[in-house]
Amino acid sequence: MTHSTPKDLLWLNIRDLPYFRGLLRAIEGRFYQDLPMDAPILDVGCGDGQFAEITFDSKIDVGLDPWLQPLREARTRNVYDVLTYAPGQHMPYPDGTFSTAFSNSVLEHIDDLQPVLNETSRVLKSGGVFYFCVPNHNFDPNLSIGKLLEKMRFGKLSKRYRNWFEKIARHINLDSPEVWTERIETAGMKVEKHWNYFSPKALAYLEWGHFAGLPAYISKKLFGEWILVKKPWNLALTRKYLEPIWNESQPQENGVCTFFICRKP
Repeated sequence: MTHSTPKDLLWLNIRDLPYFRGLLRAIEGRFYQDLPMDAPILDVGCGDGQFAEITFDSKIDVGLDPWLQPLREARTRNVYDVLTYAPGQHMPYPDGTFSTAFSNSVLEHIDDLQPVLNETSRVLKSGGVFYFCVPNHNFDPNLSIGKLLEKMRFGKLSKRYRNWFEKIARHINLDSPEVWTERIETAGMKVEKHWNYFSPKALAYLEWGHFAGLPAYISKKLFGEWILVKKPWNLALTRKYLEPIWNESQPQENGVCTFFICRKP
């Protein structure tokens, strides 16, 4: 896969998503612009296809997801040659089918995780690469409201808040790179490189965005769109608010997310 002239990923994402989610997806999408992605390519947990549509210049060979409704939306985007309705623990592809696989902010939500990594390794060719990113062990301790409650000596309330936030975010696996490396090696792959990104300050933008994003949620429920007026003038203040985080240098040593580059020997 080749990449064309640089895209305005921040605009393309905040035009389609609540600002806090769009900011994170834009930063993640920027990483992929410099990564080689040889076909055939598998998107593990493709969802509605929004990320792939904005991030990549060419169609992805296969998108897999265990949820039917997002796949229906992905079909309307026409960003995948094939869409597969199946769980990641049981991928219906022969061994060594794909040269590249990626999974963007998906694996943290999966309870039965190791079989998904095992299957991803199985369907990769020898020498194939697997890119993925997840929130890490720094995420929970850096939630700003939780930190504030701790500072005020409301330890129990802080813990309850963190548990509540992780529940609404559907986070199951918030682990260190060392834990992820062990899982990847168990699956028969090797971690070639990883880096942390998305600073604690950026996390505060995301955290508070969950509360400020109620109008976007209502819009999605009523009209099927997170953002009704997709015009630069309507989102100019939002963009100005986000640009300090968008312009942060990456990687971030204490970043609350981690990006991995793995390879099957």
